[in-house]
Amino acid sequence: MNHVLLAFFLTLSAFAQDIYKIKDKTIEGKDFEMSSLKDKVVLVVNVASQCGYTPQLSELQALYEKFKSKGLVVLGVPTNDFGGQTPENDVGMKDFCSRNYNVTFPMLRKSTILGKDQRPLYAYLTDKSPEKFQGDVSWNFEKFLINRKGEVVGRFKSKDKPMDEEITKAVKKEL
Repeated sequence: MNHVLLAFFLTLSAFAQDIYKIKDKTIEGKDFEMSSLKDKVVLVVNVASQCGYTPQLSELQALYEKFKSKGLVVLGVPTNDFGGQTPENDVGMKDFCSRNYNVTFPMLRKSTILGKDQRPLYAYLTDKSPEKFQGDVSWNFEKFLINRKGEVVGRFKSKDKPMDEEITKAVKKEL
């Protein structure tokens, strides 16, 4: 392997390890570290309660239930960044998701994913992932797929439903 290619792969690996340094809070207010998801396949999704895509919570839960025993974690990230479609506080959002969609997958606290106050996870996903996956999130329910090494290997738009073949095939490939 030539030295340039080797350097590229070592750099990519270093970036992937950076994701495991990110710390946040769960929707319950407990400390959360991305390092707890090492060796898991993770689908990170910015969720909202009053969006036309909100029914995707059912499919996200179904995907999680179908593949969690094989190492998939769906990580919900509530945000009010798009049209004020998540007006609830953390307690209200957790209640909404569990009551209406039986959500059991882990969720982080509600926070912004855009702009100067962007949470570190989304700064990583939109700025430090491979170039083809970079760029601001444009709406609720965008999805980032992270492999077991911590590398972003897929990004799906809001309209892409969690149980669509494109997403399930990508998840299965990483499992």
